[in-house]
Amino acid sequence: MHYIISYKQPHRHFIDICLFVDKVNKDKTVLQLPSWRPGRYELANFAKNIQHFQVENEKGESLPFRKITKDRWEVDSTQAKEIRVNYNYYAYQMNAGSSWLDEELLYINFINCMMYVEDRMKESCQVHLELPDNYEIACGLEHIEKHKLFAVDYYRLVDSPMIASPNLKHLDFKTKGHHFHLWFSGEFNLDDKKVLKDFKSYTDEQIDSFGEFPCPDYHYLFHLLPYKHYNGVEHFNSTVITLGPSEDMQEENLYNNLLGVSSHELFHTWNVIRIRPKEMMPYDFTKENYHRTGFITEGVTTYYGDLFLVRSEVFDIETYFDQLNTLFKRHFDNNGRFNLSVAESSFDTWLDGYTSGIPGRKVSIYVKGAIAALILDLKIRELTGNQHSLDDVMRLLWTRFGKTKKGYSEKDYQKIAEEIAGTSLQTYFDQFIYGNIPVEEQLNKSLNFVGCELQSTEANSRTEKLFGFATLREGNSFKIHQIAANSVAEEQLTLGDEIIAVNGRKVEGNLDKLLANVNEAEFVLFRDKKLKIIHLSNHGTYYCQQMKVIQIEGATKQQKENFRKWLKSN
Repeated sequence: MHYIISYKQPHRHFIDICLFVDKVNKDKTVLQLPSWRPGRYELANFAKNIQHFQVENEKGESLPFRKITKDRWEVDSTQAKEIRVNYNYYAYQMNAGSSWLDEELLYINFINCMMYVEDRMKESCQVHLELPDNYEIACGLEHIEKHKLFAVDYYRLVDSPMIASPNLKHLDFKTKGHHFHLWFSGEFNLDDKKVLKDFKSYTDEQIDSFGEFPCPDYHYLFHLLPYKHYNGVEHFNSTVITLGPSEDMQEENLYNNLLGVSSHELFHTWNVIRIRPKEMMPYDFTKENYHRTGFITEGVTTYYGDLFLVRSEVFDIETYFDQLNTLFKRHFDNNGRFNLSVAESSFDTWLDGYTSGIPGRKVSIYVKGAIAALILDLKIRELTGNQHSLDDVMRLLWTRFGKTKKGYSEKDYQKIAEEIAGTSLQTYFDQFIYGNIPVEEQLNKSLNFVGCELQSTEANSRTEKLFGFATLREGNSFKIHQIAANSVAEEQLTLGDEIIAVNGRKVEGNLDKLLANVNEAEFVLFRDKKLKIIHLSNHGTYYCQQMKVIQIEGATKQQKENFRKWLKSN
């Protein structure tokens, strides 16, 4: 299959695509556009971005076609030896999994817009991009000519996004026989040497953990955006990361986010790109690929993303604990932890996994999965006297399933974990993977093994502490976005309520200050555009307490040694 991509008016954001299919020998040729993309397990319905569609043969004669599903076309090819499919695609969504066109940038996730012939996905693909001469292409695919890319098959093509622009910033480093490229679109104001040092440090740590890296070169494709944003998607030998605001990139929190998402995505090069659930071997782009192992693909990856940063000394222990505490807060603020298990929530990503959904329905496979991975890691270390860990589980998964290109099942993961631990882990899986048992007790026990403990502290926000609700600021007003279970807020407030006044004072970005010295309050709010007055009183119970990990002051020598081996700290 051969694709030509061009555009005429970049400010209108439409790219033109011509697909050439040769050696046509069937009366009916079926063309398919993917319904979803790997890395985000929900239907995306990319076909909604196609404005016009036509098909002709090698003589330029129009061929009849009919649409047989939302993203599937059947072409009458009885009068064709070759087929040329011409269509356009609206590329005007900026995130790590979409496509974008403007006057200075062409960014394409090929899976959004490249159709395929259903029985020819294993054939090689070429992509010719009609671009200005001064445009440089950043992509993990082979460059066979200027502005021409080659993929060994369709699967590789759509797992290799690209950025083309005359304004790309490029950094690179080589380590352990592999070449790593960092491509930046947008405002770059970071220190080149620090970026390269930090990226090389955690990269070396990850490669050492697995013993090898699965591809000779790797490409980070960064969009540094002028507004707040955070997103990353893994690919065969690359990743796309969108982050902002770019002017704040030098600030510690945002730079740590850059490191965190980059380490997370690099770990995916093993975990899910190659160590893949059997339900996705191979990917079926026409429908949902249901699986219950998101706690491995995303949860384990989330755990290791930050763990490798502290092991490589890119993060200090305080920064790592801050990341853990943020993870804990996200989990304990979510009432869904009392309902769906992380395995059930994995299955339901195809339903509502990437939206807030109805209140308290599900857990995050990233957050609960990472906590479950932390517990399992420390449990294996304790059971084996630090001789083994979750690292060994991942290495065995890589050897038995990643390198062999054989999909694993959830039972395979449990079996390998028990093999490494030397005992049954059924209780762990029943409680924390397939059940919704509260994690606090076991988490505290696990942390105690490494000389740490969970400390309960009061919520920083007065609305959370006194009444049990959290807000998001919108201008000068605040909207309620979380309500704690069994709190006084739950008795009267609704998600989405907009607070406009407290105790007779207009709220002007100062909600917490207006509650500084009170234990009860009269809230004036809008609900469904109707004015309401609500009275809330605190009766001595504090809500939304934060769980923080701290090191025990009187930790034993053995606990300190366990801690050192866990984080590789001095």
